[in-house]
Amino acid sequence: MKKILYIGNKLSKKGKTESTIDTLETGLKSLGFQVNSVSSYKSIIFRFLDMLWTVFKHRKTVDYVLIDTYSTLNFYYAYFVSQLCRFFKINYIPILHGGELPKRLLKSPKLSKAVFKHAFKNVAPSLYLKSHFEANNFNNIVYIPNSIKIEDYKFQKKTYKSIKLLWVRSFSEIYNPWLAIHILKALKNENIDAELCMIGPEKDGSLESTKSLAKSLNVEVEFTGLLSKNDWHKKADGFNVFINTTTIDNTPVSVIEAMALGLPVVSTNVGGMPFLIENNKDGVLVASNNIEAFVSAIKVLISDVNKTQEMVNRARQKVEGYAWNKVKQQWYNLLS
Repeated sequence: MKKILYIGNKLSKKGKTESTIDTLETGLKSLGFQVNSVSSYKSIIFRFLDMLWTVFKHRKTVDYVLIDTYSTLNFYYAYFVSQLCRFFKINYIPILHGGELPKRLLKSPKLSKAVFKHAFKNVAPSLYLKSHFEANNFNNIVYIPNSIKIEDYKFQKKTYKSIKLLWVRSFSEIYNPWLAIHILKALKNENIDAELCMIGPEKDGSLESTKSLAKSLNVEVEFTGLLSKNDWHKKADGFNVFINTTTIDNTPVSVIEAMALGLPVVSTNVGGMPFLIENNKDGVLVASNNIEAFVSAIKVLISDVNKTQEMVNRARQKVEGYAWNKVKQQWYNLLS
């Protein structure tokens, strides 16, 4: 069976959110592939060196190198790892993440060409990224969506006597967690019974500033910190609206999971979100950083429960297409 080396930030045991490298590695092993993955060093420098060293160490035995590829600092990990693979004539496959990658193609055209033109294939987990890469003449690209184990997601019918908002993301500026606080405050200003729970780890100082904002606006918010998938899924049982406040996005797994759990989703209409959610069909899309738009959408959800339930049912049907049992054959075909 083929030997796979998976390069990415394997930091779920270091207080970071579980990511593709954690779930896809397990899935590929279940298909019979031999998979090694790095790196779990907390230090950026040590992690980078570990990635390069591991490619060198396995250069004669590995069949494919998978590279989680993002648009910011991690883009340079992908660049150097991919060029090392080219030097040793190893087939490498960037897995594209992050709503800002289209900007990276324009900002760094030479580096982008060096990474993506010479790849065995580029894997886009969203049609949003696939369309942008094709528009920039990268044709060696295949769409394989992010997957979930759908059988692990208990679909629950919600009640809407009060508004119970759930937000799940790392506390980072690009995800605009402060907007969730303002949405809660605006609902309370209209004397609407509402509460908010925010789940996720600190990333860039945004958690503390979000807590400070809640305190200054005199609204009570539950901050849980990082929870395992299983724990936040259990927590979701007590909530009835999922809000995604991000300013930049691709196809976030947390939104796919919310749709699988039976939570109606209200999200900013940015990046790959309109490729995941059909507005007013299986979720609601609103303008970015617009408190009034979120509040209005939430009020509509609770005012027409039958329509909301139809929306939720369609969302569940859609994300059943992201089940690992359906996606795995695409990975098997690519790597075999």
